[in-house]
Amino acid sequence: MIRENGVLHVVATPIGNLGDLSQRAIEVLREADLIAAEDTRHTARLLRAHGIETPCIAVHEHNEREKVPRLVERLQQGESIALVSDAGTPLLSDPGYHLVRAAIEAGIQVVPVPGPSALIAALSASGLPTDRFCFEGFLPAKSTARRKRLEELKQAPVTLIFYESPHRILATLDDLADVFGSDRPMVLARELTKTFETFLRGTIDAVRERVRNDPQQQKGEMVLLLEGAPAPAAEAIDPATERLLAILLEELPLRQAAALAARISGIKKNVLYQFALEKRNPNPPAGKT
Repeated sequence: MIRENGVLHVVATPIGNLGDLSQRAIEVLREADLIAAEDTRHTARLLRAHGIETPCIAVHEHNEREKVPRLVERLQQGESIALVSDAGTPLLSDPGYHLVRAAIEAGIQVVPVPGPSALIAALSASGLPTDRFCFEGFLPAKSTARRKRLEELKQAPVTLIFYESPHRILATLDDLADVFGSDRPMVLARELTKTFETFLRGTIDAVRERVRNDPQQQKGEMVLLLEGAPAPAAEAIDPATERLLAILLEELPLRQAAALAARISGIKKNVLYQFALEKRNPNPPAGKT
């Protein structure tokens, strides 16, 4: 591997199974001048497992802002630094944002070394829609704040992903049931890539009951995934409104006809406009919608 200097590498590390550390990540960690680790003791075990002797410095949520200036200075002097968190991809509910932002502002090259991520691993095996999703990280610890945030997400039509700690899991499942309804489909992914990896799939109520009745399901690292809210049904246009719109279209441009019909019928203008547009041109040219 050609040694790269003056580069900040953002290195993903295993979320459980040490075999998930990529060969590229091993090389970067071995070649770096310094490893900026969330917890040096935790990272030391990973490094020993792969025979890596690169020195480490602790960079966590309590000291990151303090450490950033010196780390950027070292990068500017040509050193290579590898940023790692305790598990998974740095910055995703982990420290590192301030260092990456400062490095970019200083003109330092930032290079991702992709790999494990608990949220992507959970999503890929969840069985929930993956085309659109929203990662919310950890919800607020207090129930009032947590429920407020959940209310804001209640109508989101995308798969929702949260991290949660074992000691809050039952309280959070209770709040999910109250806000989203106990029948909303969900998945609880626990201890991913580890010996006791578990996926609990079902409604919020079903998952909650399994967790409540099995203390083993209240332990370990957890990812919660909820199916998005169903898309609202299209507003129906009754025959009388359809006739009204047809008469108005004989005398007015489409946009004006839709606006006037909306005032009379109470149906949204954009619904009537789209309806009239489709009636006028039911078969659009290929390649257009």
